[in-house]
Parts: sequence; C-alpha cells; structure tokens
Amino acid sequence: MTATILDAERADLIEALDTVRATLTGTVQGLTDDQLGEHPTVSELCLGGLLKHVASIEEMWLRFAVEGPSAMSYDLPDGVTWADLGAGTAREFPQWAIDHRNNFRMLPGDTLAGILEQYARIAARTSEIIASIPDLSATHPLPEAPWNEPGAVRSVRRVLTHVIAETAQHAGHADILRESIDGQKST
Repeated sequence: MTATILDAERADLIEALDTVRATLTGTVQGLTDDQLGEHPTVSELCLGGLLKHVASIEEMWLRFAVEGPSAMSYDLPDGVTWADLGAGTAREFPQWAIDHRNNFRMLPGDTLAGILEQYARIAARTSEIIASIPDLSATHPLPEAPWNEPGAVRSVRRVLTHVIAETAQHAGHADILRESIDGQKST
C-alpha cells in the first residue's frame, strides 16, 4: 500500500481526531462488557453507548462529506409529525430514530472488542476520505430537520471539526462515567 502524503491542514485535523479518539477509547481500557453497559449516573448514559454513538456520528458525518444530504435522511412515517416524535407519542418511529437511540445502549451481543473494532474501521475510512477529498472547502446542504437551519450548508472542513468536537465532548463524559464505575481516572 502506498502511503498518502497529506497537506498540513489535513494532517493536523486527522491528528486532532486521532488524539480525541485515543482519549475516548483509553477510557474504557480494562473494563468488562458488563461494565460498559452500566449507568453510574442518573442518566441512561453508558460507556459502550457513548463509544457506539461517537462511532456512528463520525461515520454518518463523513458519509455526508462524500454523499451530501442523502447520507442523513430524517424522513418521518406517514402521519407522524416532529411534535409527535419529540413528545414520544408517535404511533410509529422511523428507523433512523430507533438506530440513534440504540447507539446509546449496549445491546445483546455488543462487546468492547466488537465496538472498538467497528470504531477502528470507521476511523480508517475517515482518514481515507479526508485524504481523497479534493477540497476541504467543498460544501453540501444540510438535510431538512428541525435542528438544521433552512438552507444551511457544511463544508468538509466544518464536518471534520464537528466530529473532533463531538468526540472530545463525549470523551469528557466517558471520563466521568469511568470514574463513577470503578474510580479509575483516564486523564
């Protein structure tokens, strides 16, 4: 395999993402699969769910960088409104909402090894995408959703900085959860 030489900006962005990923994944070292599913705070947040969420968010945003808004479809079932969905009273939930909820949970069959392996695949794909995109300033319109401003666009650069920020934020959450589980500090 031929090594790709990245320009300084891409190399810096990938290095920043690698650093926050390592901080996050370092938080779970030495834990059991059962501990990954523990909810040591008043919320339903668990370490395994945080890892799954961050990996899925990175994968989704990097697909967006390549494919545009079709990578993030927020369609609702017929007769279901955003208000229904927000209130939890929807008669049917869209698959994307179910997947999002499940990415915050340890499901039967989820293991630390499996989650970390999936995250590593996503990280490798991210590096490939960033190396191959001709222009980090290229933009795509955001998909229609109540949390997106109508007509807003995101550049590949902004997507990557968002993924870095999201990963760093959740690494902080993970540190608190880990300390609550066994007193271990990861940073």
